[in-house]
Amino acid sequence: MKNSKLLLFFSLLIIISCDYNKKKNSKDIVINESRNKFENKLNFPILKEKSKIAKEYCQSNELNTDYYFLIDLKRHSGLKRFYVWDFKKDTITYSFLVSHGCANNPWGEDISKDNPVISNQDGSHASSIGKFIIGKRGHSNWGIHVNYLLHGKDSTNSNALQRQIVLHSWEAISDQETYPLGTPEGWGCPAVSNSSMYVMDKMLKKSNENVLLWVIK
Repeated sequence: MKNSKLLLFFSLLIIISCDYNKKKNSKDIVINESRNKFENKLNFPILKEKSKIAKEYCQSNELNTDYYFLIDLKRHSGLKRFYVWDFKKDTITYSFLVSHGCANNPWGEDISKDNPVISNQDGSHASSIGKFIIGKRGHSNWGIHVNYLLHGKDSTNSNALQRQIVLHSWEAISDQETYPLGTPEGWGCPAVSNSSMYVMDKMLKKSNENVLLWVIK
């Protein structure tokens, strides 16, 4: 009888302990999800400030003043962080996923999804930040077989042509956000999904002036 009571007591203790841990873990998951949502929330005021600087730059350099492209590498790669900003509407008209360079990590994985390596060095396989002028349209072996040369205009991306950094599409890039997973990483080119590239290619072919692509972190 005594042993039965002891067994019942320990069984109840285990059940209570498991229930407590389950509730605690659930609470931790909710807190972490809320924190992640807060950290990954789009910082629209910052984008508006960048657009003012970009517009002045486009006007000064006789670039397209209808829109420009902005990539925010500070944002998790599984979230949309390639923006088409309409200067006239003063807002984002399109947003896409975009890859960054894998650097010393394996090609095609997402190891640096929340903190990409930045480099202007040839052979680094990393992404560069700064202002690029989108140049000549050419043939690509990837995606929809279209790419655009990127002319780096800052000290942080001046080797873009030498490094063969181009804007292109890649079948591995999703149309939809993949967070908390990242976007597959390449060798430093900003690569987007095929459908995203179709949108941009149509815009770029219609433009009478070169378009600004600004990469920030």
